[in-house]
Amino acid sequence: MPTNTATLPGKILVVDDIPANRVAMRRLLSKLDCTLIEAGSGNAALSACLDHEFALILLDVQMPEMDGFEVATLLSENETTAHTPIIFVTAALTDDLSRLQGYRAGAVDYIAKPVNEFILLSKVKVFLDLYHYRCALAAAEAHARHLATHDPLTGLPNRLLFSDRLTTAVARAQRENRWVALIYIDLDHFKPINDRYGHPAGDVLLRTIGKRLSHLFRDSDTPARLGGDEFAVILESLETRTQLDALCARLVQTLEQPVTLDRPETRDSAAEALCVQVGISLGIALCPDDGTSAEALIHAADLQMYQHKQQRR
Repeated sequence: MPTNTATLPGKILVVDDIPANRVAMRRLLSKLDCTLIEAGSGNAALSACLDHEFALILLDVQMPEMDGFEVATLLSENETTAHTPIIFVTAALTDDLSRLQGYRAGAVDYIAKPVNEFILLSKVKVFLDLYHYRCALAAAEAHARHLATHDPLTGLPNRLLFSDRLTTAVARAQRENRWVALIYIDLDHFKPINDRYGHPAGDVLLRTIGKRLSHLFRDSDTPARLGGDEFAVILESLETRTQLDALCARLVQTLEQPVTLDRPETRDSAAEALCVQVGISLGIALCPDDGTSAEALIHAADLQMYQHKQQRR
């Protein structure tokens, strides 16, 4: 999950070509919970906007080389800074026509020089609060999307996201004329462990399997939990069948390693910690060898997994 910017101080950019004015702004804004970044020219301001996301820009209008109107116009034309609020700070251009010009350039407000401390802090605080509200809303929406597409126990993609990514992977593989593999994974002997030591112990086991799967594969691959003790992996960018066989062998070896359960809720007088072990049954399907659709691959992998499980029994 991304860092929740709603909990971080908002950044404010102060743009003024006169150092004494920047010092005065620094002193006034020190009373607010914010991170202050300063720029002494229009070009420096544009450069700072490439490196930071600002809650507010306090922009001097009258600057040499590039004035505040030009800076605001360029920022409003950039997709990443178009919605960053800009307050013009100026000793001139306070008539209605000049204000209209500023609003057209992208400003949301004006503050007259000499700066009144109460007016400055009141207006800046409003925009800091708005910034934190937007960040909190964005974080809540991202969290909701994550919950809708990921398994709450293991954190892996759930069946919904798995299906979407498999469909996309198959389409991409056909378009680029390359392989994509689907691996179905079923845990043997999970139910007896879950029954004997309780659901908390079973949850520890499933979470451990999920972590091991996450560490085994690349970011371009998709390990997922389909439900219960069933997992799956979508493998893209395969070059040879030997590569796939080696991956599956490492997968089985890794997942069949014992798992330590701390203080399990056991129905007998067991020790405080014990090790349990599950077997792994695999079903493997390749696109285009075993099918050219997500449904065909799922059917082929599921069938092979069932046959593998029967052979192991």
